[in-house]
Amino acid sequence: MDSVLTEKILAQGMNPETVAQQIENFKNGFPFLKITAPATPGDGIQILSDSELAQFTDSYPGKASRIDVVKFVPASGAASRMFKDLFSFLDGDGDLEKSSFTKKFIQNLSKFAFYSDLNSALEAQGSSIQSCLDSKDYKKIVAALLSEEGLGYGNLPKGLLRFHKYPSENRTPAQEHLVEGVQYGLGKGNTVKIHFTVSPEHEEKFKAEIGKVLPSLKSSSRVEFEVSYSHQKKSTDTIAVTMDNTPFGEDDGSLLFRPAGHGALLDNLNDIKADLIFIKNIDNVVPDRLKETTKNYKMAIAGLLLEVQEKVFQALRGMESEYRETYAEMAEKVFKEDLKGKLPSDFGSKSKEEKAAFLKTKLNRPIRVCGMVKNTGEPGGGPFWIQESDGSQSLQILETAQIDLNDPDSKKHFQASTHFNPVDLVCGTKDYKGNSFDLMQFRDMQTGFITEKSKSGRDLKALELPGLWNGAMAGWNTLFVEVPLITFNPVKTVNDLLREEHQG
Repeated sequence: MDSVLTEKILAQGMNPETVAQQIENFKNGFPFLKITAPATPGDGIQILSDSELAQFTDSYPGKASRIDVVKFVPASGAASRMFKDLFSFLDGDGDLEKSSFTKKFIQNLSKFAFYSDLNSALEAQGSSIQSCLDSKDYKKIVAALLSEEGLGYGNLPKGLLRFHKYPSENRTPAQEHLVEGVQYGLGKGNTVKIHFTVSPEHEEKFKAEIGKVLPSLKSSSRVEFEVSYSHQKKSTDTIAVTMDNTPFGEDDGSLLFRPAGHGALLDNLNDIKADLIFIKNIDNVVPDRLKETTKNYKMAIAGLLLEVQEKVFQALRGMESEYRETYAEMAEKVFKEDLKGKLPSDFGSKSKEEKAAFLKTKLNRPIRVCGMVKNTGEPGGGPFWIQESDGSQSLQILETAQIDLNDPDSKKHFQASTHFNPVDLVCGTKDYKGNSFDLMQFRDMQTGFITEKSKSGRDLKALELPGLWNGAMAGWNTLFVEVPLITFNPVKTVNDLLREEHQG
């Protein structure tokens, strides 16, 4: 890398060595992962029986009351993609018949939780929803929803939009996550801790919204709350390159760095020092009438994690005692039966010392339990068995881009996959001595993504870091548990809020 380029990189606060590696990644691409099989019920995906579900939901609250529990909610970014079709309608001639999406939106306006806010915004402009409907001025309604002169929904994050209608209030996803937190996120000190990753420009609005609803929620639930925020770190941005893999220069001579996808949030997660961390996307919330199933399965997968984690810790502590041989046998059993791990074919020929060292390395890692739902055609990462370089096999969540669909075996495994990941995770990020793991040591940097974008009319290539629940957690111990489809209710477009699951 020449000195001029190095100086530019340093001037923008980035690391030249890291950038050099990113440019190499553009040149070389990322290897596909070696799939050995899809994770399916009975082979990588556990299905909890009614008695197991009851056991874990019963045992979890008592254990949680003695540890630090945090709910981690990625909530960065504007919700503009939710309104893509409405923006297109605004750019058009206002003919409702040309946009079935906008027609559905207009015909069902009264069902949206933001209806009264929208009407107030129009009244402030000397109009109303009804007068706009009467005059067929649909553009005015849409503009009042999206523009800064109205509700500004086109530039707000999803977490601050009104999603659900109740008799006495209309809730945002941010508020729903607080309510959910009371149900399964209560930890030591009778406290619910929730951490939102937000864009810097939205943080004050988040604080204002949560500041409005927190007093009454604290009063009604009789629990304490600690709500914290962080931003995706600028240092995690990745360099953009031209189509021939040279740094993309801006008009002012600076280099273009771009946010590197949700994998960049591993830095934020790494900063959280808790015993148990739930991860759930901001838009995956439901009204109170449907929360019971989510609560039960969240408690169940957390209860399972704590039970397995204690067995792991016991084995690791034992291998440092005078009974190390006995505990090495226990460690093997824990790895195979509790962590569902698959040992290398040559494991039996290793010496006792080699076996113990191998198992200690395998057990002394962060652990996560991931909810998996049956695949109904939604896009999302899938659960697979992966061949590791040491001969063992591990459970991973893969995106389609990580799978070589030109390879007959990989394509066969991909097509046989039955479940996908709805971003429903609970994580244990401390070791058996109570120290927090450095999560950066457990990611696979060869699992990033390269995408094609454009800037100022010029094509470019962008680099995403290994996804937070994909390659960023590749070195974790992973368990998959089937969870009901009703626990997965994302909102990708504004009209998704009309689905029965999001109606009060």
